[in-house]
Amino acid sequence: MMLPFALLLASAVAIYLACEFFVNGVEWVGRKFKVSQNATGSVLAAFGTALPESVVTFVAVVFGAGPEQKELGVGAAIGGPLALATVAYAIVGLTFILTKGKLDQHLFSRTSTQRLISDQKWFMSIFVVKIALGLVAFAIKPWLGILFLVAYGLYVRKKMQSVDEAGNEHEELEALKIFPSSDNPSTGWALLQCVGALVVIFFSSQLFVHQLETIGPWLGLPAQIVALLLSPIATELPEILNAVIWVRQGKQNMALSNISGAMMIQATIPSALGIFFTPWILGHALVWAAIVTMTSILGLYFLLKHNKLTGSRLSWFGMLYVIFAAGLYFIPF
Repeated sequence: MMLPFALLLASAVAIYLACEFFVNGVEWVGRKFKVSQNATGSVLAAFGTALPESVVTFVAVVFGAGPEQKELGVGAAIGGPLALATVAYAIVGLTFILTKGKLDQHLFSRTSTQRLISDQKWFMSIFVVKIALGLVAFAIKPWLGILFLVAYGLYVRKKMQSVDEAGNEHEELEALKIFPSSDNPSTGWALLQCVGALVVIFFSSQLFVHQLETIGPWLGLPAQIVALLLSPIATELPEILNAVIWVRQGKQNMALSNISGAMMIQATIPSALGIFFTPWILGHALVWAAIVTMTSILGLYFLLKHNKLTGSRLSWFGMLYVIFAAGLYFIPF
């Protein structure tokens, strides 16, 4: 059993190193295409890192051989936002505390706070509809998946029209990692670094998930627990590590923009695929996951709205994932 643990560690290291290259590359891509930092984090970076798990969901719901595989795709569409809204936010808070050494310092400027409040409103509106559709069955439900794709398109349009805070558009970027000798690398080099990093992230993430699936039963964990508790964290690991890297660089706004953007993708594109190709009826465990996710987002929204979000408060969001895990023992699958 030592090999799965070794592969788990190796894949995690590979994901982190690839994220270092991706974060560096995507900032240069955003600069080259004159995209604001907010849109770079919430659209470009989020789309890139969410693409691997969206492909996994697509394969599961479209080409799944049986109901169980299709249900895994539906579970991923619910479990992804849960992991991001709890574990990812908590890690951002803890990283901020460890790098800045201040428990009660506010994480964002007023402008960044207002943008994040808007992101939470977008997510909550779509997420409530998505869960409501999972509680009822009716004939035209598959057609409603189109609305989720339209909603994401509108979100992207709004984000791409955003502008940076004064001074941010001239912020110096670290040299492109694959072309460190140039102060102004070409767009092609920046795109090449992003694509190469995403390829490594995709395959390393799949290796990470497979090792968890192997280790879980060896530790006595049922397959359903692995699928609902561990796999979502594994598939969202790139977003989590991107956030860690950005917080260490003092770019908390990009870190949470990346998480918010990834949550919007998870709330729309995988959900649309699930609604198109499955009955989209949520079981008790998935409804419980949705309740915990909404609790987290409402908490974040409240703290942002009242300008009370600090690193220490954000770090406590991880406890909601523990509460979710504890609740699974009392909920029938």
